[in-house]
Amino acid sequence: MTDDPLTLTPEQWQRLASARQAYTDTVSPYYDETLHQVAQRARDNGDIGKADIGALLMWKRLRADTTWAADLMALADADVRRATAAATTAARDSTLSRSSAAQAGRAALASLPGFRTGDALASAVLTAAAPDRMAVYDRRAHNGLRTLGITLSHAPGRYSRYIEAIDQLLTTAPEPIRNWTARDIDTALYWLTTTT
Repeated sequence: MTDDPLTLTPEQWQRLASARQAYTDTVSPYYDETLHQVAQRARDNGDIGKADIGALLMWKRLRADTTWAADLMALADADVRRATAAATTAARDSTLSRSSAAQAGRAALASLPGFRTGDALASAVLTAAAPDRMAVYDRRAHNGLRTLGITLSHAPGRYSRYIEAIDQLLTTAPEPIRNWTARDIDTALYWLTTTT
């Protein structure tokens, strides 16, 4: 990302708003129940354990028949919770910008199997840890940014740059998009590529 503010045309803002509306019209209102339940437990506990990571894995519809999943299951839940507690604290730290909090939270998860590369599951954990600040990343949201003319490289630190892009969108957005949450933006970006 650059220090230049993101500027979208009125048509691009309308496409984003239409994508968000199409998402809410199409996707079951119960789809995010799992995310909300994990977020509530994270709010109560200050961390996220293996069972909740498994729930987020299912919610994100990611594959669990991988080496990293077996390696994660071989760790003590207390060790997983220590890493996710640090990530939760970082993601919720309101003294940090949203993108700096995302970077610190992402770094705290990097020691766990399944969180060393890729941002899909890590972003789900961070969004559950700080639902008012973070957003879910996946390749479709990434493509949604590209559809709007916003380039996001795959270089290390992608998740914090993604959150920075969302922050810039929220800052420059017209009403009512300016009042959306980061999660609202990510669902609009996710859906944007299905409507083009």
